[in-house]
Amino acid sequence: MDERARIEDVCGRLRDHYVFPDVAEKLTVFLRARLGEGAYAGLDDQAFAVAVTQDLQSVNGDKHLRLRHHVDPLPEVDGESFDREEFRREAELNCHGIASARRLAGNVGYLETKLFYGPGIAGEALSAAMTLLATTDALLVDVRENRGGDPTTVALLISYLVDEPVHFNSIYLRDGDVTNQFWTLPYVPGRKFGADKPVWVLTGPTTFSGAEDLSYSLQQLGRAKTVGAVTGGGANPRRQYKVDTHLDVTVPGGRAVNPVTGTNWEGVGVRPDIAVDAEAAFDAAYALALEHVLTLGDSGVRRQVADEARLALAGLG
Repeated sequence: MDERARIEDVCGRLRDHYVFPDVAEKLTVFLRARLGEGAYAGLDDQAFAVAVTQDLQSVNGDKHLRLRHHVDPLPEVDGESFDREEFRREAELNCHGIASARRLAGNVGYLETKLFYGPGIAGEALSAAMTLLATTDALLVDVRENRGGDPTTVALLISYLVDEPVHFNSIYLRDGDVTNQFWTLPYVPGRKFGADKPVWVLTGPTTFSGAEDLSYSLQQLGRAKTVGAVTGGGANPRRQYKVDTHLDVTVPGGRAVNPVTGTNWEGVGVRPDIAVDAEAAFDAAYALALEHVLTLGDSGVRRQVADEARLALAGLG
């Protein structure tokens, strides 16, 4: 397929699916003009993808809007460039997106996630992680390197941190002109962390999409404090469509609408409650968690925990 056919395919996907039809029209005009100028002539697939992505993001800076190059040939599944079984195998090799779930000294829980795979894939692993951490006195949720994922997994995770069902996000979809509400679940497998113990969410510039949904939603609910740096700024959920053997285009067909603010984090990112460099977010949040632990007493069974907390806090300097 030559570059003209590829650009027309991308333009068709934009006109049919992009959540902002007016921007889709502007992009169509712009991409065709760039094609006429010879901007894409003679480029290999990878360079072509980079050039088109830069142009796709030039109008409104939507980071979910991309032409992607893949080394392996893309399958065609239900009109999308998406192999569900391969995605499941990828999840298994990546511990279902959970990089770490452990008790830190001082009985502070730590959950590090890299991607929110759907509950049908990652639900059991997430339930196991949250059950493990349920009896800790405070929780750090590290999404500094989480690039996003399934909003229903965000709902599942938040459900472990609240007692009653709560509406935390909505997504407007252009296809069908509908708005879907996202609520926490009335029941979760395993044991909840609960609504009363403190939570800090660690963020950074790589935090994106679904991980921003988690950060922003917990922040607006008043359920957690965010610690770190401003996030990537991608609030428009997307789908991917095959363009050629090694190319697909990701097109946002919806936009998030927070029930508290009436808006989202698109283009601006999630602003942290406690602003520090992303590299310093762990130490800052851990220190706050340890200080909380030391308010819970140091006699009886809590003596060992309090001793751990003091040593760990001193070690942070």
